[in-house]
Amino acid sequence: MIPTSLRRRQILGAGLGLPLLAAPSLSQAANGQKTLRLAFKAAETGFDPARISDGYSRAVTGHIFEALYCFDHLARPVLVKPLTAAALPEVSADFKTFTIRLRPGILFAPDAAFKGKPRELVAADYVYSFKRIVDPANMSPMLPFLLTANMLGLNELREQALKTGRGLDYEQDIPGLRALDRYTLQIRLAEPRPRLIERLASSDIFGALAREVVEAYGRDVDAHPVGTGPYRLAQWRRSSSIVLERNPVYRERRYDASPAADDAEGQAIAKRFKDRLLPMVDRVEIAIIEEDQPRWLSFLNGQLDVLAAPGDGVPAPFISQAVPHGQLAPFLAKRGVQLFRQLNADCSLIYFGMTHPVVGGLAPERIALRRAISLGYDVRRNIALVRRGQGIPAQSPIVPHTSGYDPAFKSEMGEFDPVRANALLDAYGWGERDAEGYRLQPGGESLSIEIATTPDQAARQSDELWRINLQRLGLRVKFNTAKFPEHLKSARAGKLMVWGFAVQSDVPDGLAALARYNGPQAGSQNVSRFSLPQLDALYQRLEALPDGPEREAVFREAKRLAVAYAPYKIVAHLFSNDVAQAWVHGYRRPLFWGDWWQFVDLDPQPAKL
Repeated sequence: MIPTSLRRRQILGAGLGLPLLAAPSLSQAANGQKTLRLAFKAAETGFDPARISDGYSRAVTGHIFEALYCFDHLARPVLVKPLTAAALPEVSADFKTFTIRLRPGILFAPDAAFKGKPRELVAADYVYSFKRIVDPANMSPMLPFLLTANMLGLNELREQALKTGRGLDYEQDIPGLRALDRYTLQIRLAEPRPRLIERLASSDIFGALAREVVEAYGRDVDAHPVGTGPYRLAQWRRSSSIVLERNPVYRERRYDASPAADDAEGQAIAKRFKDRLLPMVDRVEIAIIEEDQPRWLSFLNGQLDVLAAPGDGVPAPFISQAVPHGQLAPFLAKRGVQLFRQLNADCSLIYFGMTHPVVGGLAPERIALRRAISLGYDVRRNIALVRRGQGIPAQSPIVPHTSGYDPAFKSEMGEFDPVRANALLDAYGWGERDAEGYRLQPGGESLSIEIATTPDQAARQSDELWRINLQRLGLRVKFNTAKFPEHLKSARAGKLMVWGFAVQSDVPDGLAALARYNGPQAGSQNVSRFSLPQLDALYQRLEALPDGPEREAVFREAKRLAVAYAPYKIVAHLFSNDVAQAWVHGYRRPLFWGDWWQFVDLDPQPAKL
């Protein structure tokens, strides 16, 4: 523990630019191993790829498991490249058949489930892993993606399991997902899916599991993740700490990246690390530090190497000290701290529970209530206070860097108009007031807007803004306090009224954002459980259309419907301000993927900062 007096000096030093004492070096252990030290601002939920959706858990699984493909770490715009596959897939002209050949000789990390024998990755492992996602027993948040991908026979296999109640028949051969031989996987679809390969590049969700491991550990497999990736789980104290260590049988994989010709930073990284063996650090230690101040102090004191994805980099309360006017503060620059700033492919949003009797449904008065709350929410104040200026107002669900995003598109989503919001409420039956002056429901019942919140300083600032915003509209507000994983579970079950959180796209296709509006994905990506046939039809068209002007026109229509029905208020697209110590080399925040730990290197840190 750091003495209280020293902690106070360090906090003051951070604001005044005074030198800070460093903790003893841990980046380079006595045995020569390099250890990367990170922090998550929220707890993980587990490490079974079929059963997780939160970014913190997925960041870990993305380093343990491997998908068929990955995104080039330095390429902008993004580039898909083989990972466990030997090459890009053979794709039929109608985008319905994908034939993929694996690299022979890739091994799973050693585990007792293999009874002391090496276990090679084979095509059947992907067949099994994809089937786990549709297995009703796993209640996978990723289920809708595989269902909407429409692999021939896969939906029917799930329906059969639901109908019989005997569990999924993993032995049943289906035409849409087959291992043609030991190293050849074939995927056949009922409808064209031109961008299927982008989704298959998500190692955190679509990495391969070995059936022996799942059968050995049963429901406890989330505590025993065994993959072919660069790291394996060494220690785990739930909601406290996570330790990964180098996979001892990881294949010979070398640093290979293709930055753009005009990307000076990327070119320098590629030159420095070309052909280096991966991973470059041996061990990754992750602490769960939910409060902003201790997390920032840990970085300042040299106890963390990087503040970066997943998460928000420099915590919002310290932005003005660390990154004034978007530039690294001089006291940090003198220490060699590195700043990595970018507008992310993400958004912060407000979710309305569409099954909630007050804010949910498609009745005109319920739509009016959601739109009024959205119009009455001061987005720019949220960005200025809660986000410390680190964002731009959002105009639609589609996030930057993805197809369908148009910086010129403007809509009601980005407006703050409490006068119009009050007029909407008056016009649609919310005009009656109680003795305290708060609005009543159209039937005369009392009305309270219940906001899900978390027990931290940033949430308290957000709560106060909510209170002010809803007071302007004559709406009483109550707060429901719990930690993020609890709210996520409740939201997926349709039990929350209003909640705010942020999401990051994991593919360069803007359709991923519209999954939150897609009826068949209710309860998973679509946490609000919104369902509108017109929007579902547009979603299906966007799935099948190739990129081009016609698809962009469909995106525009989908965005208009999303704004009009308002199951979400998309608040802002956020800037990240990641910082790394002077001894960290090669960091670049990923746009759509979660794995980057294997791509950085560390020097021994100095005794003093």
